[in-house]
Amino acid sequence: MLTLRQMRYFEALAATRHFGKAAAMVHVSQPALSTQIMEMEDHLGAQLVERNRAGVLLTAKGEAVLSRIRVILGAVDELEQTARRKSGVLAGPIRIGIIPTVAPYLVPKLIPYLRQAYPEIEIELKETVTDRLVAELLDGRLDAVIAALPVEAETLEVRPLFADRFFMAMAKNDREVLTSPMTENQVDADRLLLLEEGHCLRDQALAVCSAAGKRSLVNFGATSMATLLQMVSHDMGMTLIPEMALASETARNNLIIVPFADPAPSREIGLIWRKSSGRSEDMSALAAAIIETAPKQK
Repeated sequence: MLTLRQMRYFEALAATRHFGKAAAMVHVSQPALSTQIMEMEDHLGAQLVERNRAGVLLTAKGEAVLSRIRVILGAVDELEQTARRKSGVLAGPIRIGIIPTVAPYLVPKLIPYLRQAYPEIEIELKETVTDRLVAELLDGRLDAVIAALPVEAETLEVRPLFADRFFMAMAKNDREVLTSPMTENQVDADRLLLLEEGHCLRDQALAVCSAAGKRSLVNFGATSMATLLQMVSHDMGMTLIPEMALASETARNNLIIVPFADPAPSREIGLIWRKSSGRSEDMSALAAAIIETAPKQK
């Protein structure tokens, strides 16, 4: 019979792809973890991992087992949280995922607000791209995700929170002059700097270029909004900047901000959670807190 311990060990091994790192993650010795994985394979009658000097690879059977194990562990974690949850709204643990182009501008005000308004809350944050956050939400490793919409899945509840307009950012010493407010057909795709693949803001920026009929490929991607705007401030190109980032980023970067003519391109920020979680009251309170603490739109 498979045990929860074996499942957690296997999930750690799948995450780290290394027996030593996985053992450290679950606080056991490497031989103990290796033994449990082998017992798991014997019980299932299938090889789950390929062992080599470089590390660990999951077999096709291992990948299939992993997806089922994550669902089971997510349900178990949710059951444990429900049992431990204190009475009242936002009392007890909540695991929130946030995309990188929202987190730096929302978290500094949201977290203190939540802790003051809900003293018994226990917050755990995860920052990464939307696809990974949604995968962890579906697996039960997160309770809520704050991301740009649309996010679609039959088992998820989505609540739109606010629109976040886009502006064009360029260096103050940039020799190019843009009409203000500018139209989307003024966007020079050859000078547009983007976040790397996987960031939804990259796709949104390319959509603006597409609307302008530009098809140029961008070969240089930054890993964060901070890096992107540093590049722009050093006159390496231009980029779209969301309105919620304006105050903090213009204060520390040498930028000119050019608005778009109406209707300006924008993204919609929303809160996403599992329909089955039974936490609609918590999510309503979290949504209200996000709206209250988000950088105000002008």
